[in-house]
Amino acid sequence: MLLKQLLASLRILSIKDPQGTLAQLNVNHLCFDSREVTEESLFFALPGLHHDGAAFAQEAVNRGAVAVVTQQEDLTLTVPIIRVAHARKAMAVVAATFYEDPSTRLSLCGVTGTNGKTTTTYLVRHLCDAVGRACGLIGTVECIFPGRREEAFRTTPESIPIQQMLAEMRDGGFKAVAMEVASHAIVQQRVDGIEFDVAVFTNLTQDHLDYHGTMEAYFEAKAYLFEMLACQEKKKGRAVINVDDRYGRQLIDRFSSRLKVTTFGQSNHADFRASAIHFSPTGTTFCLTARGRDYLVRSPFIGLFNVYNVLGALAAAASMGLELRRVIKALESAPQVPGRLQRLSGKRNFQVFVDYAHTPDALENVLSSLKQLNPERLVVLFGCGGDRDRAKRPLMAAAVEQYADQIIVTTDNPRNEDPQAIIAEVEQGFRHKRYRSIVDREEAIRSAVKEALPGDFIVIAGKGHETYQEVAGLCLPFDDVQVAQRAMKEMVLNF
Repeated sequence: MLLKQLLASLRILSIKDPQGTLAQLNVNHLCFDSREVTEESLFFALPGLHHDGAAFAQEAVNRGAVAVVTQQEDLTLTVPIIRVAHARKAMAVVAATFYEDPSTRLSLCGVTGTNGKTTTTYLVRHLCDAVGRACGLIGTVECIFPGRREEAFRTTPESIPIQQMLAEMRDGGFKAVAMEVASHAIVQQRVDGIEFDVAVFTNLTQDHLDYHGTMEAYFEAKAYLFEMLACQEKKKGRAVINVDDRYGRQLIDRFSSRLKVTTFGQSNHADFRASAIHFSPTGTTFCLTARGRDYLVRSPFIGLFNVYNVLGALAAAASMGLELRRVIKALESAPQVPGRLQRLSGKRNFQVFVDYAHTPDALENVLSSLKQLNPERLVVLFGCGGDRDRAKRPLMAAAVEQYADQIIVTTDNPRNEDPQAIIAEVEQGFRHKRYRSIVDREEAIRSAVKEALPGDFIVIAGKGHETYQEVAGLCLPFDDVQVAQRAMKEMVLNF
C-alpha cells in the first residue's frame, strides 16, 4: 500500500521529507520494534516507560524502514518523518487501514472488566460456533485462528498484531471474534481503529492500581471502551452491562442515552435476570428471564460468579443476533476454561481446582462458591505477584481467611521482588494464625495434595492457565495443573 494512502486518515502535525520521496513510497510491513523491521517497513517510534522508540529510529532506517512515525520534534533521518500528537493512536489507525478494516467484516464482541473476561469470551466463542457462526478468540490464555491455536503472551496485543489477527480470522472464513479488552490496552490505544458490535462489562474490583493509580482512573479506562463504542462510524455498537455492579450502574447512567444497553444480573430490573439458582459439584441451574420469557439454563460451571459470566455471554450472543433458545441449549456442552476453576481429573476422594483468581474479589467469589458445596475442608493455596499492586496483598489474605479451613501462602510470580518479603506483606492481612507459608510453590502444592483428606476441596489460586513462573528476571517453566496432577498420581504409591 502506498504510504500516502496510509497517512490519509491521520492528523499529522508535520512532515519532514528530505529527499521528496514520500508520495512514491510503498509500505509492505508495519512495526514498532526496530528488530522486526524489514524492507519497506513503516516504523512507529512509540514513547515508553523506560525507552522512547525514537532512540531506535536510525536502526530501523538501517534495516529498511521507508518512513518513521513519531511524536518527537527534533528527529533527523534520511527518510520521511511523520510527526503526530499520539504515536500509539496513529499506529492503531494506520494498522486498521493497512489490513483493510477487518473488524468491519466480523461480528466482534469485546469483553472488559476485572474478573470474568476469559470465561465470558470462551463462552461467547462456544455459543457462536455451536449455532454455525465460526468464531475466533483473542485473550489471556490463547488466540484461536482458523485451523490453529496460539498461546497468548498478553491479554490484549498491540494494535498491529490485533489487526493482523483479525485479518487472518476474516480471510480464513471466521464470521465472529470474541476478544478480551484489558484496561491497559484501552489506555494505550491498542483497540483504537476497531469497531465492536458488542462490548460487555463484567465488573470492577481492585486490581492494577500500580498502573492506574486510583479506582476512578481504572474505571475511566474501562469506560473509554464504551465511549469508543458510542462514537463508532460504521457499526451501531451495543453495550451489555452488569447492573448489579456499582461501576456497571455508572456506565448505564452515562451511556444509556447514547447506546443500546442490555443489562444482566439478579436485579429485578435486569434485562437478562437469573433467579432460582441451584449449585452442585458438577454445575449450576437457574431460571433466566429475558425478552419476556423464562428459560431453564443448565451450566457446567460452578459458582455465582460464573452465573454472571453465563448471563453476560448469553446477553452478548443475543445482542449479536443469535437465537436465544439455541444458545441456551448450546451452553450445556460448553468446555471447561483453562485455569478458571478448572477441576483436575483423577479418581480421588478429594477435589483439586486450579484457578486464576489473583484479586481479593476473585478469591472471594471462587471460595464462597466452593464453600456452598459443603466440602469437608476447604484448603487454599495462594500467593501474590511481585512488581504489582501491593495494596491488595493483605486484602487477599483477608478474603481467603473468611472461607478457608487450611491456608498455605506461597510464591506466585515474584518477578523482581523478594518472595519472602511479598509473603510477609500478605501475612499482615490475617487475623488468626490458621496459615503456614511455604515459599517454594511446587513444594506447597505437593504438601497440600499429600495432606488431603476425604471430602476436601483444594484450591490452587493465582496462576491458573500460566505455564511459567517469573523469578528474578527469568521466565521459568511452571504449570500448577501439571504439578498438582503429578502429586495426585504419586499418591498411588501410598495406598
